[in-house]
Amino acid sequence: MNIGIRLHDTIGTNLEEHLRSAHAQGFRCAHIALSKTIPGFSMKDAPALMTNELAATVRELLAKYEMQCAVLGCYLNLATPDEAELANTVECYKAHLRFAKAIGATVVGTETGAPNAGYKTCPECFTEEALQLFIDRLRPVVQYAEEVGAVIAIEPVCRHIVSTPERAKAVLDAIDPPNLQIILDTVNLLNMHNHTRMDELVAQSIDLFGDRIRILHMKDYQPVEGAEDVKSMACGTGMMNYTRLLAFAKAHPGLPMTLEDTVPDNAVAARQHLENAAK
Repeated sequence: MNIGIRLHDTIGTNLEEHLRSAHAQGFRCAHIALSKTIPGFSMKDAPALMTNELAATVRELLAKYEMQCAVLGCYLNLATPDEAELANTVECYKAHLRFAKAIGATVVGTETGAPNAGYKTCPECFTEEALQLFIDRLRPVVQYAEEVGAVIAIEPVCRHIVSTPERAKAVLDAIDPPNLQIILDTVNLLNMHNHTRMDELVAQSIDLFGDRIRILHMKDYQPVEGAEDVKSMACGTGMMNYTRLLAFAKAHPGLPMTLEDTVPDNAVAARQHLENAAK
């Protein structure tokens, strides 16, 4: 199985140290957030910072530590009402798509935002108007991904505009090119109102868009009494049933699965939990 990790959850103060740590812990693919692994990297300045020279350095480091970049993170808000912010955000996505192509990243990963400048959950997130706004804003980004030969993958989250498997399918139906794919993070679909339907949500996701799932994010969860959201945590430390997800991964050899919500002390145990569960 192709199990990786978010690099910023490993020990290190720069990209090479994080890659070295991930390699030493037995991971072979990674989710890279440049702003969290390269000192001084600012997302708002990404278009100017993501040079060919930096891409060459990252590509060399990935090869040195035998690591695949499964996800290059660009988690910005395409639904913002701030036109200046939107213009810069679109340029940041374009820069990440060019960079992803240059370093051999599988996808540029993103979530789906909220229709406000603060990227905050609000009732308007769940309207058809917000969904259409996101589709309209995403479409030119996907078109650019086609132009440069890269892939962008959206990650449904229960608190964001694309909050359910059905809304994710609506986006895929509206924007058909294969340069748009899905990151499936089941825990991000869960809250205190639906977590008992976890298996159903996994099955529904696979049924609706299984052929477009390019990455699995793997973590665990526990319900929290009195809260709106479940608490997410490292694999093997909660109540997540991985049977369907691991069966899907085994049916798609090489599919990257990147761990989330680990710390250096439990990352190896989380990886081993998945490996043992898949036997």
